[in-house]
Amino acid sequence: MISIHFFSSFRPLVAAVLLITVLNVSGQSVNEKTDPPAYVLVIHGGAGAMERSGMTAEAEAAYRNGLMKALLAGEDVLKNGGTSIDAVIASIKMMEDNPLFNAGKGAVYNENGEIAHDASIMEGKEGRAGAVGATHIIRNPITAAKAVMDDGRHVFLVGTGAEKFAISADVDTVSPAYFFTQNRWDNYEKTRKTHLEREFPLDSKGTVGAVALDLYGNLAAGTSTGGMHYKREGRLGDSPVIGAGTWADNRSCAVSATGHGEFFIRMAVAHDLHARMVYAHQSLQQASNELVMDQLKQRDAGGGLIALDKDGNIAMPFNTSGMFRASVKAGEQPFVAIYAEEESK
Repeated sequence: MISIHFFSSFRPLVAAVLLITVLNVSGQSVNEKTDPPAYVLVIHGGAGAMERSGMTAEAEAAYRNGLMKALLAGEDVLKNGGTSIDAVIASIKMMEDNPLFNAGKGAVYNENGEIAHDASIMEGKEGRAGAVGATHIIRNPITAAKAVMDDGRHVFLVGTGAEKFAISADVDTVSPAYFFTQNRWDNYEKTRKTHLEREFPLDSKGTVGAVALDLYGNLAAGTSTGGMHYKREGRLGDSPVIGAGTWADNRSCAVSATGHGEFFIRMAVAHDLHARMVYAHQSLQQASNELVMDQLKQRDAGGGLIALDKDGNIAMPFNTSGMFRASVKAGEQPFVAIYAEEESK
């Protein structure tokens, strides 16, 4: 005869089996880790003072439409088997060609009444990177940054040297007159006449950027900008600086930043996010929030960032009233937002 003690010894095992069964039936999993989405793309068009009351319905619709077009251009690359690098470039080129954003065609003027572009790109598999700064004739600076990366001899080229290299690499160039936009010029003239060098209108804020995870598990990030309104000649911000405005590493994350570049350079924001994840074992969300909502905010440094980790998790923190942003994951609907109160995925 089997003793009662024999059955009682199985009680813990039976309880565990029942618990697992209940959890599975309720849709929960003992191991909450799930497979990453097939691909993910996140973009931004700059952060700043963006109040609903200060933007017309027409302007808001135009910005949302511009973000959606840029997002879909990059997603089309990813879902058809393209690389994260190519997706980043596709999205950023769309924003560089859109005069609404402070990059490429929509860039702001410096104190000399000139437009000077900066851009950088980095891929997470091998850590290759490329950047250009203070260029005046490159139509899509992000393509020049990629050309520098592909060439491999250097990482960062500026000024006429960057332009000469771009021409030799068959990157499209244009006359500086191509970049003229009336509203940017009007903002420049207003600041020049009033000498209010720290006046940064809403539509002169920003930078554009993208981060992507492709079907092959590789991360990439890119950032492009016209820089700070009425900046000094020769000024470079964080956008072309690898580790400040741009970073990608398959071990951790891809990052593109936007905001007051001097602070992002001093704090090496993009690389710090990576380091917090790798060495302090912080999650993407924790690391991003601490940097943007704590460290930058303590220094009165306005801005934000978009970040994407190797598991497809997204972070889009910003400490201003708005940030032009959008994201999409494989099989999900695109998300587009401007204001702080709009819930992010």
